[in-house]
Amino acid sequence: MQETLDFPDLLRLIDERSAAFRAAIASAPDLDVRVPTCPDWTLSDLVQHLGEGRRAWAATVAAGPDATAKVAAPQGDATAPREREALLRWLAESTQLLLDALRAAGPDRGCWVWWGTSQSPRTCGAVARHQLHEIAVHAYDAQLTVGAPEPLPEDVALDGVEEFLFTLCTTTVAWPHEPAVVDYHATEGRSWRNWLSGDGARAARLPAPGAPAAAATREAPETADASAEGAAGELVLAFYGRVPLDSLKLDGDRGVFDQLVAWEPE
Repeated sequence: MQETLDFPDLLRLIDERSAAFRAAIASAPDLDVRVPTCPDWTLSDLVQHLGEGRRAWAATVAAGPDATAKVAAPQGDATAPREREALLRWLAESTQLLLDALRAAGPDRGCWVWWGTSQSPRTCGAVARHQLHEIAVHAYDAQLTVGAPEPLPEDVALDGVEEFLFTLCTTTVAWPHEPAVVDYHATEGRSWRNWLSGDGARAARLPAPGAPAAAATREAPETADASAEGAAGELVLAFYGRVPLDSLKLDGDRGVFDQLVAWEPE
């Protein structure tokens, strides 16, 4: 199994997960049905969000590294049509605009991002990575709405755990509680650690079983105060509030998870 997704992989998987989203929309008998995992939205709202959002990010990437805010004007027509075939074409065009902008920019070019104090870099590669996981979760939302939810693909799910931890669970803002160490274990054989302290929050992938002792000592000297275990896809869906945290195997001080969920450092 590939350890990390490179830029071509990210673009390929954005295309694949976008196609999965469109397939769910194509099969939906009614776009006015409520999305169970986004109860304030109908399926039509979810379509508008996904298409308009990809067009806005395409414009932001295209604006270059000197942009100081997300570009407000999406590329192309940002209004989703009502007729089904036109809607599917609009969604496919939304994906293509994003992919074209990312390919033109390349992974290392700077880009405005909203995660300024996290461990994730401010690059187009990091934007592609986060876009993949936003699209993957919304594809799951759409599949669930039409009664055909599918597990997240394993490579997407494993990368999704790490991307969520690095982007949304790390900051230089002080952790307002007692210092804590939280581990996350994917049953596919990969683990991560989140350190929380007055210096903020940082995360790292833990050495695999059998790694050299020096690596294990450097990255994992402490005992975790709390841990969560499940398939990588289950971890991602729990992170994004699509399944209850209690659906995972939780050990240690469960109050730390409550503190994490409630924490809004930015």
